[in-house]
Order: sequence, then C-alpha cells, then structure tokens
Amino acid sequence: MYNFKNDYSEGAHPNILNKLIETNLIQQLGYGEDEYSIQAKALLREKTNNPEAVIYFLSGGTQTNLIVIASSLRAHEAVISAKTGHISANETGAIEATGHKVIAIETTDGKLKASDLQITLQEHALRPHVVKPRLVYISNSTEIGTIYTKADLLSLSEFCKANNLLLYLDGARLGHALTAENSDLTLSDVAQLTDMFYIGATKNGGLIGEAIVFNRPEVATDFDYVLKQRGALLAKGRLLAIQFLELFRDDLYFSLARHANVMAMKISAAVKEKGYPFLTNSTTNQIFPILPNTVIEKLNEKYLFYVWKAIDEKQSAVRLITSWATDETMVDAFIEDLKNA
Repeated sequence: MYNFKNDYSEGAHPNILNKLIETNLIQQLGYGEDEYSIQAKALLREKTNNPEAVIYFLSGGTQTNLIVIASSLRAHEAVISAKTGHISANETGAIEATGHKVIAIETTDGKLKASDLQITLQEHALRPHVVKPRLVYISNSTEIGTIYTKADLLSLSEFCKANNLLLYLDGARLGHALTAENSDLTLSDVAQLTDMFYIGATKNGGLIGEAIVFNRPEVATDFDYVLKQRGALLAKGRLLAIQFLELFRDDLYFSLARHANVMAMKISAAVKEKGYPFLTNSTTNQIFPILPNTVIEKLNEKYLFYVWKAIDEKQSAVRLITSWATDETMVDAFIEDLKNA
C-alpha cells in the first residue's frame, strides 16, 4: 500500500539526519541559545530579507497556531478564518480552548478576501456585546490546495493595516505554495505583507519543526514567556534549528517542495486526460479529483488516500498528497492503475 494520504509519511531528508549525527556530541547551550539556533535565525532573516525579524522554533503546526494566536489576543478578541482553515476544521477546538472565538467564513476556494473581512467587521460592530475581531488567519497553501497571489496578499495586508487587524499566515505548506507553477509570491513578499507567519518543515523534509517569524519586533513582545508557559520551549532547541539550517542551505527547502508539486501535477494531468473533474483548482502537492466510487474502490486496493467528500451516490472527491520524497515510479504506477480502473 503506497501512501498518498499525507506528506509526512517519510522521516526526514538525509542531509538533516547526517547533520544531526555529525553534531550529536558537540555540547551546546539549551533553550534556543545554541550556535545552531543563532545561525538558523540569521539565515532565515537573510532569506526573508528582514533583518529585524524575531524568530522562534516550535515542534508542530497546531502548537504553533495555538501559541501564536493566543499570545496575540486579549480576552475579548477573536480570530477570523476560512471555514476550511486548519484552526477551524482540524485542531480540536484548540483556539477556542484558550478562550478565543474562531469566526469561520464560508469560502469557495479556501481563501479569505478583503470583502469577507469587511462583512465580518460589520457583523461584529455592536460593541461591547460581541467579540472583537483582531487577528486574520490564512494558510498558504490552503487546506484545499489553492494559493494566494501577491495581489491577494497585498489586498489583505492593506485592509488589515487600515482596520487595526493582525495578519497571520500558516505556512505548514508554504514551500509548496511558493514553488507552485502559478505563484508570484516570494518568501520576502510574505515577510513584508504579514505581521507573522511560520515556515513549516514537518511537511517538507523535516522530522518535526516550524519556524515562527514575527516580521516586526513589537508583535513578538513577551512571546518567549508564552512559549515557555505553554511547554513549547525545548531544552534541546538545536534539534529544530539544525533542520532549518539544512533545509535553507542552498534552498533545499524549495527544491523539495517543487518535487512534491511536480509529482502532484503529473497525477493531475493524468486525471484530466481521463476526463475527471476536480473539487478545487490546485497547483500544489494536494489535489482533489472527483472519481467514480468504483474507481476509488479499485485504487484503494493498492493506495492510501482520503475520500474527502461525497459528490453524489456514484462519485466522490478524494485527496491525493505527494511529498518531498514521493517515488516517481509509484506515481507512474498510480497513473497506470487509474487509467485501467
């Protein structure tokens, strides 16, 4: 059974494992004061073209979202998200458990627009009887594979600045978004147009790890206290930092993401050739073809993937995900089985 169910089935890129072994017995300070953390933060500041960025390394995406959002909001403030957003749909109410409401907005493509935010602000104008929207949460790529263009992000950024909203970007699959064939965004653009974002390694070649980047120091005030209080400040911070050093050395991070995208687009082309439609227009490593249930049953004999949504009695949308390590021979095998199913 070959796994197209997620992009974290494999361990880590060999460069990371080799570096962890190479540095294993070199003594270092703890809690992010080690030389690797210092070097990795300097490298990411260079890559984002933001020498003022404040950076921390955390272990996972849900943990990062919870701590960043909770630390950014006062008790009466809320976060705006697409209904499909990870904090709304896949984090077991983690944000609500911190006492903050997630205002979920229905979208057609998983992306928020300035017009969505305007409506939300109008709906929450009855002060003090409703929560106060304060932070806007977006994902790039989104949970349904779509991406934000530079114009999209610029529009959101300008609206947030004009309305005293913080803009936070979940970058669990940021590499895949930035290397998508139709992307015009750069890492520097993301750093310029958001208040904070994170760079995900878990789903792109790392064992574990996300790098939260605060683009303005004042947004990160006292974040270290919250990080420690929430149990996310690792004594062996070197383990996370070394991974980012290796991933961003010679832009390995982007080449790994590009491979995942290419593998997904190869499957996507085969799906189109068969005449099957898609649930969303994705150019990243997540694709959502709509297949006959009989075809799904046949493919399930050899491949793992999610049945995402029933379309009608005879067909369903499935989610296929490729990774930095997806074997192209297995992609070819899947395509051949799809043709013959």
